[in-house]
Amino acid sequence: MQARSSLRSGILVAALSALAFGVSAPAVARLGVGVGAFTTAALLYAGALCCSWTLSGFDTHAPIALVRRYGARVLLIAGLGAALGPAAFAWGLQRSGATSGSLLLNFEAVFTAVLAWRLFKEPFGARFVAALALMATGGVVLAIHGARQAELHPLGLLAIVFATLCWALDNTLTRSLSEEPPFAVVAVKSALGAGLAFALARGLGETPPRTALSCALLLLVGAIGYGLSLRLYLEAQARIGAARTASVFALAPFVGASVAWLFGDRALGWGGALSVPFFALGAYLHLTEQHQHPHRHEELEHEHAHRHDDGHHLHTHVPPVVGEHTHAHRHEAMAHSHDHAPDLHHQHEHDAELGQVHEHVHKHEHVHKH
Repeated sequence: MQARSSLRSGILVAALSALAFGVSAPAVARLGVGVGAFTTAALLYAGALCCSWTLSGFDTHAPIALVRRYGARVLLIAGLGAALGPAAFAWGLQRSGATSGSLLLNFEAVFTAVLAWRLFKEPFGARFVAALALMATGGVVLAIHGARQAELHPLGLLAIVFATLCWALDNTLTRSLSEEPPFAVVAVKSALGAGLAFALARGLGETPPRTALSCALLLLVGAIGYGLSLRLYLEAQARIGAARTASVFALAPFVGASVAWLFGDRALGWGGALSVPFFALGAYLHLTEQHQHPHRHEELEHEHAHRHDDGHHLHTHVPPVVGEHTHAHRHEAMAHSHDHAPDLHHQHEHDAELGQVHEHVHKHEHVHKH
């Protein structure tokens, strides 16, 4: 049986995450009018908490266990990614507009890729760098056009860039939790972030939503754009690493700008037409990337969600188990060569780790793969 490619499946999951988050940006710009920034952040992540908890069957054991193991880390993740980041983003959107605000989300992919490269030594090939550059360039083209169409507030733009930095740091800190159940990570981050944002909103005396409908809609946007999107993002990050997930996630700004155009924001114009080839070519380079060379897996025992068609989980079940499932399992040492990404089982160094057996056979052909 041919091993299931973590690159292809991970990229698809990351793209779905980008779609869910992208549509939320213009919605937040509309629904957040007259609402305090931290109040908006609290409602968005309260919605994310409801989504995650519901999808998990209202499980509380895994989130509590996660807090016990990683208390300080998850508190920092929640503070950056679920309180400061969304509050800065909501504040900036009210001053820069939905289209320009959506486009600036490209900085998250750049910040995350740089952090993944510096901190985790994730390997970058020329094709990956080109894809990231093309997608960022597409966003820049759109942003330049948007700047010529409407008056932009520098502080609003700066606030959104700051939000993307917060989310990039969040992505980097979350990478070490990739073996944890995604719903538990989302639930803990959302609960802590919403609580912190709500406390700050009360302390600052912020204005709440005027109507119950506005409140409910912000909760719904949070459930889809932050809860579901984050869960998909974590699954993608476990399969293809932080940098590639962030780079594919750079589709989100384009989605957000397109939805803003459908909502009546006509700031795209020729900028939208010129940016399409950049995004399309960047996505093609990702989807057709191949990274293959001989590598070794040492003996390992751990627990995480996995399948039995990926060429790494060779243990058996009686009766057989089909599809994704979670339990403690053991990996025997093995050496092989196949298409892979820097996922849970491929965080090896790219040097002479296998001596004479290790040859860098990186297949960057025309059929290639944030």
